[in-house]
Amino acid sequence: MKLTFLGTGTSQGVPVIACRCGVCSSTDPRDARLRTSALLQLDGHGEAGSTADRRTTNILIDIGPDFRQQMLRHRVQWIDAILVTHAHRDHVAGLDEIRSFNYVQHRRMDIYLNAEARHTIEHDYHYIFEPHQYPGLPEADLHTVGDGPFTAAGVEIVPIHAMHKDLPVLGYRIGQLGYITDANHIDTAELKKLDGIKVLVINALRHEKHFSHFCLPEALEVIETVGPERAYLTHMSHEMGLHAEVQPTLPKGVFLAYDNQEIQL
Repeated sequence: MKLTFLGTGTSQGVPVIACRCGVCSSTDPRDARLRTSALLQLDGHGEAGSTADRRTTNILIDIGPDFRQQMLRHRVQWIDAILVTHAHRDHVAGLDEIRSFNYVQHRRMDIYLNAEARHTIEHDYHYIFEPHQYPGLPEADLHTVGDGPFTAAGVEIVPIHAMHKDLPVLGYRIGQLGYITDANHIDTAELKKLDGIKVLVINALRHEKHFSHFCLPEALEVIETVGPERAYLTHMSHEMGLHAEVQPTLPKGVFLAYDNQEIQL
């Protein structure tokens, strides 16, 4: 299983428009962050005779406004399913672009999300779900995730329920990987679902406390509680600081994720 960080930035990305801070002016590619999204690739799950006769399953986590750029950058040829953490624009604004995959794959896109995200998407992208379809519109099937494990593209996934201030959001456990973003509270029972994982990806907005996202000390506390072998911080703002300066200060086994980074599990 391979996870590729397609984007590791906040809703504004890094650099931030019109910002002249040291991070936004950095020439280190690890400091340039598109909006948060990730691609999970699992060998041995695809069906023989499917697209390009491939046997790898591609599962996308979030589909933000940089989706088109991310797909072209990584030359992604198919997507089997999309997991949505929540329906804020920086996580779903690329939804209209799935029509390219609809055309190539000759099928509708399966999207997994909670009830709150489904309500928002059905409202904001109402034209996709209206009974009289205009030719060429995106085609998607929305699947509401409950409390228990579910299967997407033949892969078992465990939902992790968390809070983004007052908004319920979803994290996901896929095998030995846990992925959580845009959270600032996770109940103990939900954290227990991550017992035994090897890799945890979790949001850390900045050093200082924030009203709706984990800050760095809070993210490190969650990492210590879960106890993965490795942890990667994502959804970072320019206020986190320069990668080269912050990374050496982190505990052993904890890393600032960066765009285009690949990790194997």
